[in-house]
Amino acid sequence: MGTAPFDPKDDIDAPLAGLTVIDLSTTLPGAQATQFLADAGADVVLVEPPGGSPLRSLAAWPALARGKRSAVLDLHAEADRATLGGLLRTADVFVTTFRPATLAAWGLTPAALGELNPRLVSAAITGWGRGGPWRDFKGYEALVMAKTGLFHAKRRMGGRRGPTFVSVPYAGWGAAHTALQGILSALLEREKSGHGQHVEADLVRGLSMLDTWSWFTELVGLRWPGAYETVAAFDDEGEPQSPLLYPLLVAPTKDGHWLQFAQTEPRLFKAMLEELGLLHLMAEEKWKGLPVLPTQELRTELWEIMIAKVGERTLAQWQHVFDTNPDVNAEVYRAGPQVFDHPQLVHDGRAVVFADPERGPVRQPSTLVHAQGKPLMPPRPAPGPDEHGPALRALAAQAETVAAEPVAAGGLPLAGVTIVEFGLMFAAPFGSTMLTDLGARVIKVETRHGDTIRNILPFPEAGGARVMQGKESIALDLGTEDGLRIAHELVRRADVVLQAFRAGAAERIGLGERTLRELNPDLVYLSAPGYGTDGPYGHRPAYAPSIGAAAGFALADVPNATQATGSMADIKRASLRLNQAAAVPTVQADGVAALGVASAMLLGLVARARQRPLPPMTTTMLGTATHALVDRVIDYAGRPDSPTVDSEGNGYHALYRLYEASEGWVFLAAPAPKEWPALAEEVDLLGDARFATPEDRKTHDEALSTALAAIFRTRTAEDWEKRLTARDIGCVSVTEQAPELFFQTDAALVAEYTVTAQSPIFEEHRRMGAPVRFSRSATCAKAGCLAGEHTDAILAELGYDEAAVADLKGREIVS
Repeated sequence: MGTAPFDPKDDIDAPLAGLTVIDLSTTLPGAQATQFLADAGADVVLVEPPGGSPLRSLAAWPALARGKRSAVLDLHAEADRATLGGLLRTADVFVTTFRPATLAAWGLTPAALGELNPRLVSAAITGWGRGGPWRDFKGYEALVMAKTGLFHAKRRMGGRRGPTFVSVPYAGWGAAHTALQGILSALLEREKSGHGQHVEADLVRGLSMLDTWSWFTELVGLRWPGAYETVAAFDDEGEPQSPLLYPLLVAPTKDGHWLQFAQTEPRLFKAMLEELGLLHLMAEEKWKGLPVLPTQELRTELWEIMIAKVGERTLAQWQHVFDTNPDVNAEVYRAGPQVFDHPQLVHDGRAVVFADPERGPVRQPSTLVHAQGKPLMPPRPAPGPDEHGPALRALAAQAETVAAEPVAAGGLPLAGVTIVEFGLMFAAPFGSTMLTDLGARVIKVETRHGDTIRNILPFPEAGGARVMQGKESIALDLGTEDGLRIAHELVRRADVVLQAFRAGAAERIGLGERTLRELNPDLVYLSAPGYGTDGPYGHRPAYAPSIGAAAGFALADVPNATQATGSMADIKRASLRLNQAAAVPTVQADGVAALGVASAMLLGLVARARQRPLPPMTTTMLGTATHALVDRVIDYAGRPDSPTVDSEGNGYHALYRLYEASEGWVFLAAPAPKEWPALAEEVDLLGDARFATPEDRKTHDEALSTALAAIFRTRTAEDWEKRLTARDIGCVSVTEQAPELFFQTDAALVAEYTVTAQSPIFEEHRRMGAPVRFSRSATCAKAGCLAGEHTDAILAELGYDEAAVADLKGREIVS
């Protein structure tokens, strides 16, 4: 291939330098997990089948495989299985995405791997997990999203009745990072125990990590029917019902550019109304209570007024507003490689260009984590097939087996780790929430009135219950000398500080990295803002819908929506579709970012434990989004096209799309050529010459879709699921129910995926369990807390007696 020879010593200063990872994954979640490890300096060996990894066909390949080594092995051959065994004897981490039965046939069970290498951390990523009613389904991403109810939750995107296909790989991203968090936690535990273990992650649990508050809105409806009614953002006619739609306005400019506003906080919404010349409405009797309005007529009228006001100015005029008014912000909807032109990504160096020896200049995301304002590693080439095979086979032949010693089951892998969190809402704070499931102690520092998210919904605490899970809350006034002193005392005893304020805010209030590291030199410090710690957008508020617009989440799922800029009716329909693509709380940019935050904190802890401490780290919502959408945003000459959703939101092509059945809907996922014969036989298309070869099926894709649509209408969705699953064909009946309601009411799903927790508001209730499982270590799953619930206990721990606490409360420094 002509690339420079790989030498692991090149990365000697990187946080994971010296660790070897064997990557046997053939799907996106495994590749993204090992990309993160390679970007942190691990020596990642990609084991490819003859003919090369199927991931090589993706546009994202140069980024997914950068810095890795390649060895081609045929695991159906005994000699090559022996070579893999030799590589595993000297490895630290093993990642696979194969089904358990396939791994067992190759002798790669968790028990066998433990005997082969007692220090090995092995990680398996599957579609559905090892148990439950869905364990035998094929693990395609869209099957998981269809069966869990996500296609129903996003159904308004398609502009037609029925479920709508979601193309953003939310489930895969969730699985990649929950697996990564399991791996890093197991490596951290290994520093103490000396032993590896097996880690399990799956797409179902990974997908569940993106929900912000829908679980609890559904829980309230189940627990207290009639007391609180969950209201959809839009009614059946597409008119607005939720007051959040106004601060999160979606509208086109005078010259046809669509904007996504982000004005959720009350003061920011007032600033928006003032900029639109509508602030006077808040003082008028007609609009009393705005943005909460009593009638549908008023809600629709306000929506149309605000849309029209946005349309009075061009994009250039609005850009002047955003540049001069720090309290008003909106993002232009972007798609594909144009995302990298975002001024903040350019400023932060999060779009890098590497001269790939095969493809020429490749524009791709930098490392997800930056340290001291720079990527962890420079971009590196992806390997050619078997480029490093000879050297790796020679290494495997010399490997020796290490005798396994008995080891007792471990406790929580992050036991003893303390995180102090300074952040609002969800995108950063939920990152620390995830680590409470693994045993970390998280102390959330809130204002005396509590985090905004606690009161964002009408029912008390429903908006914040999930992000507060497992945490201890202390409510402080950080603007006072005594309040800041308490925060500093917490930091002295902490392992990690997570701060997510806008650019410069942490430094202004005395929580900057330099100040806190003087107090605690061993501190892992992570900044996780929406945009950046400085730069053109660093001072701006960031919310999931605006990041979803800027990063391309919305237009990946509704690529044709922004073409509508004609009548008010057309604009309203498009606005609804764009809102649903970026703002449905079940999956959005908040959860995507939070997963990266959790992985970054663990990387900092592992680096510190390995005596390779990192300087201050940064992740951003916008930067992390480019990793989740890497196949869309990467750019180079001759890049393969990323798949595009059809205009009705059914899917990509005839063999990966939604079909209506006689009752319900199915999703068919049979894109691989080897899957066609069984499918064709089952649907009686085996003799149709139009579909004989993969090329024929691509040429006649519309005809194949039409034929399959007629066939699927002859049976119920449940019947098709049973028939095709029995032939090992990917096909599921689509769940037409909110995911969070489905998982709380289906007995089999409750048993497999949920656990019981005790909350001060919701008492005993079910919640999703820990997203990752370990063979030795334990996990836990606690409920949320109230604002300031632990203030007294934490102050006592810091040495404050009852009189001192009473004094602080009397002076309104704590609550």
